[in-house]
Amino acid sequence: MDGQSRKHRILMVSDFFFPNFGGVESHIYYLSQCLLKLGHKVVVMTHAYGKRSGVRYVTGGLKVYYVPWRPFLMQNTLPTLFMTFPIIRTILIRERISVVHGHQAFSTLCHEALMHARTMGYKVVFTDHSLYGFADVGSIHMNKVLQFTLADIDQAICVSHTSKENTVLRSGISPDKVFMVPNAVDTAMFTPSSNRLNCDEIIIVVISRLVYRKGADLLVEIIPEVCRLFPKVRFIVGGDGPKRVRLEEMREKFSLQDRVEMLGAVPHAQVRSVLISGHIFLNSSLTEAFCIAILEAASCGLLTVSTRVGGVPEVLPDDMIVLAEPDPEDMVRAVRQAIDILPGIDPQIMHRRMKKLYSWDDVAKRTEIVYDRAMQSSNTNLLNRLPRYLTCGAWAGKLFCLVMIINYLVWCFLEFLQPAEGIEEVPDIGPLHIHSDSVDDQCEAQGN
Repeated sequence: MDGQSRKHRILMVSDFFFPNFGGVESHIYYLSQCLLKLGHKVVVMTHAYGKRSGVRYVTGGLKVYYVPWRPFLMQNTLPTLFMTFPIIRTILIRERISVVHGHQAFSTLCHEALMHARTMGYKVVFTDHSLYGFADVGSIHMNKVLQFTLADIDQAICVSHTSKENTVLRSGISPDKVFMVPNAVDTAMFTPSSNRLNCDEIIIVVISRLVYRKGADLLVEIIPEVCRLFPKVRFIVGGDGPKRVRLEEMREKFSLQDRVEMLGAVPHAQVRSVLISGHIFLNSSLTEAFCIAILEAASCGLLTVSTRVGGVPEVLPDDMIVLAEPDPEDMVRAVRQAIDILPGIDPQIMHRRMKKLYSWDDVAKRTEIVYDRAMQSSNTNLLNRLPRYLTCGAWAGKLFCLVMIINYLVWCFLEFLQPAEGIEEVPDIGPLHIHSDSVDDQCEAQGN
């Protein structure tokens, strides 16, 4: 069977999935829906969220395993190395999986699933959605974990060229194994307002997690200065996080209660309604591999002002975004420039351009090529794979080899306790998207 006609059985694994909201969650969901439409079988595995535990089916017949592991820190499960092996092995065998696709470098469940899948001989693919540094303690630790996971990976995906360079440098993986597949946006969901806003009062929208990495401290310095320079500017800030207190204090200190509206956490279904109430979208992230929020804002017809960090300069054409250094003075300059060019922005034209630039169907087709390449990689036994881990460092390499040997013995023990032949395989549900053209077309049809 050639690569073009092969249908894969894919297990998406990450600690980050709905009902939690974010870029990784949206990526997994939309990619899975499009792969289902292409005729592949897709199953998602994540940890339990509150009372949501067990097997659930979401839109389009997408099957989700909410395994009974509770989040330990920042929605990540507690690292256990071997404790997740029995349930992951059962899911792989029951669903007859052929490719395991892990998402996000700091997802514990992702790393453990890829390790167990390689031990069992499955093909594995990893997508990195974030950028990391090289100097601080957290980054050094995470880079070593990533090096361990990618030492024996079949293929990897990054969401921007900057992200690809970062991942190659951090993990030491061969660039030939890394594909660049960008994120996309559901343009049928994020549409401009039918009534164009006037510019008598300019509204700047911020929707972000209010944490250090997303530049919340930068916002504290930018907002008062912009309000001082431009009396007709008002801010709408959506999002929550530990830095929200600083924004509230700033609003009180400068008496900006009537010009800075704090919405708190915004459900994903209501993001569009917030975006279309503004003229400019402000992104102050200090590090970003891609930033789906910028795509959503541009699809709604907003001009974007953003920090020039990571993969952000790759996201939009120059006439749709104003870039600045992550410095308050330069960000204020960028806001001034955006206000000057705002009258020449047509939200409907911007939306049509976004429809041509980004499509989840295109992302799915490009990911399909990565799966085909992974399936063509040769099968190797444990003895041939161990030398790959030895390249991870003098001491770390030996430790990684020991972990993989123990993991192999655990697998053998599980096979002895419950042979694979004794695990019942679940029947497949036929693809529900076989008669549809695209996910975007489905949403448009429902809207009409």
